[in-house]
Amino acid sequence: MTETSGGGVEVLIADDHPVYRLGLCNLLNGIGSVRVVGEAKTGTEAVAMTHQLRPHVVLMDVNLPGVSGIEATKAIAGRCRDTSVIIVTMLDDRDTFFAAIRAGARGYLLKGASSQDVSRAIDTVRAGGLLFDAQVANWVIEYLTKPPTAGKPFPELTDRELTVLELVADGRGNAAIARELGLSIKTVRNYLSRIFAKLRLVDRTEAAVRARRAGLGR
Repeated sequence: MTETSGGGVEVLIADDHPVYRLGLCNLLNGIGSVRVVGEAKTGTEAVAMTHQLRPHVVLMDVNLPGVSGIEATKAIAGRCRDTSVIIVTMLDDRDTFFAAIRAGARGYLLKGASSQDVSRAIDTVRAGGLLFDAQVANWVIEYLTKPPTAGKPFPELTDRELTVLELVADGRGNAAIARELGLSIKTVRNYLSRIFAKLRLVDRTEAAVRARRAGLGR
């Protein structure tokens, strides 16, 4: 781990599970030159604490209450250019991975990563690089070499994301979408976060307008 002139790499942890936060703190304390400067339990807290504390790195979970980790990452990447976000999550699906990268995450690790993996990720993003868990790194190659899909609006969206976007274009709220698709409201929010990140949208109003222009919705 590379030392910084300020006395170590300052890290903020954003995760809503206290047991995992404690475990991650212990792991980071064992690295040596890392200093945990704060712990956030929600996405909103993560954004506010990053703006206030200006840590070098944020270790961010995806499924946070309220504002998701994807949305929080996008906000941090836009406001705090000197802070790098590393996603640390149980989610090893492609949609979440690409949404995180589009939102501005510089790294993506799966929970259970070793202290060596975390240390290497922190060093890499601090040096301006990107670091992905070995299990998801091949997705980047597949994405870059995959030919574009013709005839489908928003080919970067999955079928389920496209369905959610169409319901947004119909004017449905999160609760109505959740009922129709048999999902939790939290899951709907996560889908919307990924849609916004993939299409570079600001809010659901812009999403509805883009969707209708593409022929979605009534």
